[in-house]
Amino acid sequence: MLFLTPWLVGLVFLTLGPMLASLYFSFTDYSILSPPAWVGTSNYVTMFTGDALFTKSLKVTFLYVFVSVPLKLAFALAVALLLNKGIRGLGIYRTIYYIPSLLGGSVAIAMLWRKMLGGDGLLNQLLLYVGIHAPDWVANPKYSLYSIVLLSVWQFGSSMIIFLSGLKQIPSEYYEASSVDGAGKINQFFNITIPILSPVIFFNLVMQIITSFQSFTQAFVISNGSGGPVNSTLMYSLYLYKKGFAFFQMGYASAMAWVLVILIGCFTLLVFRSSRTWVHYEDGGK
Repeated sequence: MLFLTPWLVGLVFLTLGPMLASLYFSFTDYSILSPPAWVGTSNYVTMFTGDALFTKSLKVTFLYVFVSVPLKLAFALAVALLLNKGIRGLGIYRTIYYIPSLLGGSVAIAMLWRKMLGGDGLLNQLLLYVGIHAPDWVANPKYSLYSIVLLSVWQFGSSMIIFLSGLKQIPSEYYEASSVDGAGKINQFFNITIPILSPVIFFNLVMQIITSFQSFTQAFVISNGSGGPVNSTLMYSLYLYKKGFAFFQMGYASAMAWVLVILIGCFTLLVFRSSRTWVHYEDGGK
């Protein structure tokens, strides 16, 4: 029990305490500068009936999640398959590909990304060499969100490492036996690799959905904290931050935080429910 004391203190004062406090604040009009005033469900009613930016932030976040998560997992799996070929210096390549996951969420990398994808950035300079006049990817509302998606996909390292570990657990005898039966590489991929790797795909999918819904730094830095242009990068977490720390509507921001918790819980539950049909365990368990 003595060894658990630090963890229990942290759980109570750093997790449960703030959660219960934010739940209370979500039912209040709280500006940080003055005591909270109880308003009941007013924040939630306003959120769903009278806040157009709340709806906009949801749409932007859903689009970001539905585009970035599949692309990121597909890219991570593709790189893991290449690294699983037994190439020399595997440890070096694995480290190099993992570095973006360590750096990608930093403010410095987001600022560098904004410079690279700007109107006169490195990407447009390279495209100009081949005669392509590209737009300002960050300032154009048609493409600004996809620049953040691209940054998210670039941070594929953690998922790739997990995929690579899963691939190394697949017995080579399965591929050898299927080759004898005349199965090609594509057939082996969809009938051996994917089914056996499905628990790993399931884990990565859940983790990336949770992470993507909470994305903040990239949108904040790339849009200079505005969510622009024309609210095209107004992620849910960014709007929550603006409500709480820019407009001092901490009660409203707390209500938004609890809605986010419920949203993540619902999507996670959907993935768990769907896993019964596509996740296969070696022992036949669910």
